[in-house]
Amino acid sequence: MEEVITDTGKLLQAAGEERSPVSQQPDDRCRRRVAAVSCPALSAERLTLPGVMDTEGRVDESRLRMHILKNGGVSPPERGLAWCFLFGMYPCSSTALERSLLHEQLVVRYLVMRRKWRRFIPSAVQIQLNGTDAELVAALGYFEQREAQARAQQQTQDQSEELKDRWTFLELQAQILFERVTFDQEELQEAIRIIDKDVPRTNRDLNYYQNEGLGNLLVLRDILITYAAFHPEVSYAQGMNDLCSRFLEVLDSEVDTFWSFSCYMEKFSRDFRADGLHRKLELEAALLKELDPPLFSHLVKDGMESFTFCHRWLLLGFQREFEHSDALRLFEILSSDHLELISQQLDRARYQERLSQKYCTDDSSKSDLQAFNTDFTFELFICAAILLDNRESLLRCQDDVQLIQFTSSLQGTLDLNSTLQKAESHFFNYCKRCAWDHMQERCRANSSKHEDFFYQLRSLFILK
Repeated sequence: MEEVITDTGKLLQAAGEERSPVSQQPDDRCRRRVAAVSCPALSAERLTLPGVMDTEGRVDESRLRMHILKNGGVSPPERGLAWCFLFGMYPCSSTALERSLLHEQLVVRYLVMRRKWRRFIPSAVQIQLNGTDAELVAALGYFEQREAQARAQQQTQDQSEELKDRWTFLELQAQILFERVTFDQEELQEAIRIIDKDVPRTNRDLNYYQNEGLGNLLVLRDILITYAAFHPEVSYAQGMNDLCSRFLEVLDSEVDTFWSFSCYMEKFSRDFRADGLHRKLELEAALLKELDPPLFSHLVKDGMESFTFCHRWLLLGFQREFEHSDALRLFEILSSDHLELISQQLDRARYQERLSQKYCTDDSSKSDLQAFNTDFTFELFICAAILLDNRESLLRCQDDVQLIQFTSSLQGTLDLNSTLQKAESHFFNYCKRCAWDHMQERCRANSSKHEDFFYQLRSLFILK
């Protein structure tokens, strides 16, 4: 119990400092401290997005996702809390009171998990430094200073018997939950070795990792090792550090980042495996073939059919291709399941067409609407929009080396609003072609229905 009580002190310390990510976002140039272990005050915060949260703190998930879609993300002051719901750390149906209790449980479970791997491989508790990276040495100093301050505060902090009893129970519950979890020492050590190579390569130019914020590199390391230890089927793969860094920067909390990142990986971990990435590249190639056959034909010649030059874009959600704040907005938009929401509404429009067709007396007009490929997620249309916008440059590329050089030159240069508009337009046109044959045949006698259907389709977009 002693160690958990100590870590509880870190939690209370975070609450006392009022370091909520809702009020301190990545764009806050004054923030320089190491992330808190957790931010319990966040569970009681309210979203002010119109119509999204009720009086007891429950969130209308569809309204939240549609708000993100229609407004191109959420404002920085609300991003931290919005992500807790968007990525599933907090159930949208939970009240503020329920989230407060849930947060305590998540804190204890994370601390028990972290303690378990630390005891299993004590040598991995501290990153091994060779002394040549002065910034990383400083990062370790800031990180250890956070730990020392937490211990000192714990010694002087009074705790109610009720709080002690509750945390004792939660720790016992967590120990029972993870008691049977075993680690493969060789595999975990290999994952830690790769993490220790990748974490120092995380973008230190970000304000979040400046000055004392360098200690956040070590917070990121602990999160990634804990994830790898308790998700051996996924473990760690290169690129996860950049992805997890996104969550840490926005949430500014070790515990909240771990659980939000874990929820995200439940859905997208396959993208970090060879088969998942290969499938996504195949889909991108198939989509480009639909949208621009000549460009596709050029890219598949001379062994360029693998589309590996799109690898980083799709894996990291275009993290480096847009200005940093825009990249965060795009990550929100992609995570709002933009295409899925539109597809659901499109299906309703198509259902109305099928109903009217069912009761139509003209047998010659009865045929099913051609289905569109639901595997074409919106990120694939974003990728296609970038490729088509740079069509002439791509046509001049003659091999994979030139392709990679060209796509690397796009880093930080793309305009998000323009790219979104073009991607949505490509998706509209793709759906239009899928339904065109049916509509052209069926609606010759009634052009108004033809126009109504495509009006409904276009009205689903945020084209501006």
